[in-house]
Amino acid sequence: MKMKNSNSMVKLFLCLSLFLSVCFNIKISKPVEAAATFAKGADVGWLSEMEYYKWSFYNDSGVKQDLLQILKDHGMNSIRLRVWVNPSINFSNKADVIKQAVRAQKMGFRIMIDFHYSDTWADPANQKKPAAWSSKSFTDLKTAVYDHTYDVMNTLKSNGVTPEWVQVGNETNNGMLWEDGKASASMGNFAALINSGYNAVKAVSSSSKVVVHLSNGYDNSLFRWMFDGLKSNGAKYDVIGMSLYPTTSNWSTLNNQTLTNMNDMVARYGKEVMISEVGMDVSAPTTAKAFLSDIISKTKSVSGGKGLGVFYWEPECYGTWYSYTKGAFDSSGKPTVALDAFLN
Repeated sequence: MKMKNSNSMVKLFLCLSLFLSVCFNIKISKPVEAAATFAKGADVGWLSEMEYYKWSFYNDSGVKQDLLQILKDHGMNSIRLRVWVNPSINFSNKADVIKQAVRAQKMGFRIMIDFHYSDTWADPANQKKPAAWSSKSFTDLKTAVYDHTYDVMNTLKSNGVTPEWVQVGNETNNGMLWEDGKASASMGNFAALINSGYNAVKAVSSSSKVVVHLSNGYDNSLFRWMFDGLKSNGAKYDVIGMSLYPTTSNWSTLNNQTLTNMNDMVARYGKEVMISEVGMDVSAPTTAKAFLSDIISKTKSVSGGKGLGVFYWEPECYGTWYSYTKGAFDSSGKPTVALDAFLN
């Protein structure tokens, strides 16, 4: 029988379910709806600390509201959280990340966990080992990466959270856990550390996608150098992540270069890609919206449907918060028009 529309199919399913249930005591489960595919997200690693110090957030109408609800109402469906090993402050540690991940998942968000493998910020210029790992041999360092990753992932799982994506390292343009894992000194060591993280993630959750993340998503030569090197050294990962922080004057050029790079990564390595971090100066919200709308569109257009999503880094920052000026909330604590880019 040919069905004319989806409503007819639903009616047929309901009738069949009722008939089988009444006559044969057979129950048919409702078909599971496909999960949202494209990730529109935000990294909100600072949220716990901001709330601790009584910073408030307001919706477009100026009504005080939970930040996550404001983000959800602006079309976001995913949350990214960083985790440090033993930070000096009581934020972005395992307990904090578990609390925030559970909170976000209960509100319907998909979760990305970003392992920095440091006690503090890890980025292209800083990849310092955790203090507790500083004197370990390389063999023991690989074990430490595995154990820390497994511990956080397993604790998340015990609390009902299975991250959809897991970064093993943050903006690892030249590797991580320097000097042992510095890619320019030993790409093999860096690949081995990635594999320790990868194996730990998969031991807890085979469905979680492991991300290797570099900054400057427009820099094709950097990405080819890194991922050629990782390939030749047997690194295991699922997704190539990128950061992108253009200015108000070069964003169009960099977006075009980033799309070219994303398509090259797909063709060259057969991997999925995503924009793990974006941001633009808060003083130019209209331009930021144009930039975001364009990079979202471009990421959706990546060949083979392999562009997974775009995450804004710390949009909730406003005022004088750590003097960070690339948030997407104005000085009164309300979202700027930039976030409207995630509505489409």
